Amino acid sequence: MRILVIGAGKMGSFFTDLFSFNHDVAVLESDPQRLRFIYNALRFTKYEEAKEFSPELVLNCATLNRTIEAFENIIPYVNKDCILADIASVKTGLKDFYRNCGFRYVSTHPMFGPTFANLGNLQQESAIIIKESDYLGRIFFKDLFSTLKLNICEYTFEEHDQVVAYSLSIPFASTLVFASIMKHQDAPGTTFKKHLAIARGLLSEDDYLLTEILFNPNTPHQLNKIINELGKLLEIVNKHDSGEMKHFLDGVRKNLG
Repeated sequence: MRILVIGAGKMGSFFTDLFSFNHDVAVLESDPQRLRFIYNALRFTKYEEAKEFSPELVLNCATLNRTIEAFENIIPYVNKDCILADIASVKTGLKDFYRNCGFRYVSTHPMFGPTFANLGNLQQESAIIIKESDYLGRIFFKDLFSTLKLNICEYTFEEHDQVVAYSLSIPFASTLVFASIMKHQDAPGTTFKKHLAIARGLLSEDDYLLTEILFNPNTPHQLNKIINELGKLLEIVNKHDSGEMKHFLDGVRKNLG
């Protein structure tokens, strides 16, 4: 298959390398510096260069704020039988775009990233495939994710946003609150250092990505749950109630399975 990857960032480079073993691959990236370490793939810096390549699948790995724009820019240079694909962690606007674009599509979300995941060993990671996607597109990515031994889940666009609000918004918000009140420690404990490493990794992500994930319409409900549980914990601490603390900790352990 001829596959065009839009964006040569960390995930774009990862998928380019992954595809290059079994497919003809080209990468489209406006910044030539990002193409320096792209191997086994054609390298394009302009959208019109994709026309001659005639991709059968376009995987959009552009930043979230440019995902739909990148699709709109490439559409004039691809055939109508080309499948459009994205790996966006936030699907805001994509459902409507796909519905009106006139192309087959497959929307996925690898639930891992280069900041924390070991891209060489993803057996403990997961990926989401959107149910409304084209059948052949779903099969292609199912096969791809299976070769990586990922846990594969299928959700609708709406279900995906609910899952992301729970699995990303909660840890993101908790980490941001921790970091917002953090002070330098001359003798940090092990737990503090682990939280600090997570916070630094999170803050290395693109601000737009963090903002869009937290602006998910389902996020406020999850944040209110955090606030409620913090309120319960604060009351227990203020009262020095050992019995209630034991009950609270038992509930936490039960949640952890």
